[in-house]
Order: sequence, then structure tokens, then C-alpha cells
Amino acid sequence: MRTRQPDGDPLSASLGVLNSIAFSPDGTLLAAGGNFGSIALWNARTRQPDGAPLTGHTDKVTSVAFSPDGTLLATGSWDNTIRLWKADKH
Repeated sequence: MRTRQPDGDPLSASLGVLNSIAFSPDGTLLAAGGNFGSIALWNARTRQPDGAPLTGHTDKVTSVAFSPDGTLLATGSWDNTIRLWKADKH
């Protein structure tokens, strides 16, 4: 933060408006939920997508959070559901 400059190019995903982002506890994954109802994952070190977006919600994803041990990702949506996803270890 000393330089007040971004660290590299922006990450991009076709999620519509991004509503929530979260780093995994070990800092290796970044998850983002958006208005199109899916969740994108990136490898935080390489800045590359980590597989296809997670799908299953039928409305905007408004929250994403990793469990403290990093084994689960919880997502909340305007479809009135919370989904739990197994987070693969890299």
C-alpha cells in the first residue's frame, strides 16, 4: 500500500456487477459473486481463472465467504438460498 498503485492488471469475469469478493484463508484463491448468479474463482498467485464459474444460484450472488479452515465456500443469493461448495486445496 505504500505506492498506492494497483498490483498488476485488473481481474475480469463475466459475472455482471460484482457484489462480493473473498480471499481463501491461505490466500491462494479469490472468489467473486455477481449479478448473473455465478461465482468466479481465481488463483491469487497466477491471477488466472481457477476452472469454470460455479453455477447453481438462480439470482444475484450477494455474498461469498470461505470457512476459517478454507475447506468450504459459502455463497448467498437473492434466490433466498445459501450454497456450500467444497473448496479444493491447491
